[in-house]
Amino acid sequence: MNFGTIGTSWITKSFIKAAQLSGEFNLTAVYSRSEKKAKSFIEEFNVNDVFTDIEAMAKCNDIDMVYIASPNSLHFEQALLFLKNKKHVVCEKPIFSNTKELDEAFKTADENGVFLFEATRNIHTPNFNTLKEKLGMAGQLRSAVLPYIQYSSRYDAFLQGEEPNVFSASFSGGALVDLGVYSVSLAAGLFGAPKKVSYHPVMLRSGIDGAGTLVLEYDGFVCTVICSKISHSSMSPEIHGEKGTFILEDVAPISKLEFVDNHTKESENLGVPQEEQDMVYECRDFAAIINTNNQREYEKWRNLSTTVLQITEEARKQNNIIFASEK
Repeated sequence: MNFGTIGTSWITKSFIKAAQLSGEFNLTAVYSRSEKKAKSFIEEFNVNDVFTDIEAMAKCNDIDMVYIASPNSLHFEQALLFLKNKKHVVCEKPIFSNTKELDEAFKTADENGVFLFEATRNIHTPNFNTLKEKLGMAGQLRSAVLPYIQYSSRYDAFLQGEEPNVFSASFSGGALVDLGVYSVSLAAGLFGAPKKVSYHPVMLRSGIDGAGTLVLEYDGFVCTVICSKISHSSMSPEIHGEKGTFILEDVAPISKLEFVDNHTKESENLGVPQEEQDMVYECRDFAAIINTNNQREYEKWRNLSTTVLQITEEARKQNNIIFASEK
């Protein structure tokens, strides 16, 4: 399947390598507003078609699918353009700014007979599948703590008075939708939609959250998501039950998975080695759905993206975190 990319950052390079590793996709085109950037970018991947006109790229017959990794605020407009031109779309997390955009995009995808996916790499991996399958080992769940705390290289620029995209309401930024969304996706993938959402952010001058604690309430237990782009931590994610505890090395990627029995204190390694290019698993999942028109599997991922966006949107509304696209 031929695909093109929008965006020239490291995450785009990672997706390209993973897509090629999957054996399912062939890179045929790259888009950037800067022709110089695009040409520099494609030298590594031996691509012929470079676009600086996104409308022309959307109409290109040599593209079956597009991967979008532009600033968050641009995802919706760009995805809609390609969906209307009957191209499958894989959109980097967070898929869109709010559920209104999501609903319209899914409707457009349906009308044009194509698929729309959110690229959230941690919930497609073998270790996530193992964790979900083995969750009952912990017995009745009582709590979960899912941190993603990583100091952003762009925060120094923010402190100097600049406003990088990730710290900007104009570009739908913030800690929760950038890093926290991995933890929220993990929680929603494992536990489903929560009964109640409560977010306690650390607000920055730009009107978005630099850090925050999100509390997701479920029957009998609480899941706490801690996210930050203005500090750093090596805290391990954990899921606690009456029979034992699951310990993850990280929320994304889930490179290690351990279970500790509450009574014997014995530890069992449940994790398996995974590809270094862990986005390969989502590539294979997306390709399988497209190739077999598997609507049931598509609905699963579609519903999960909806649940995640509902959670982050509610958290933002509680704290008057409003993106420019919503004003």
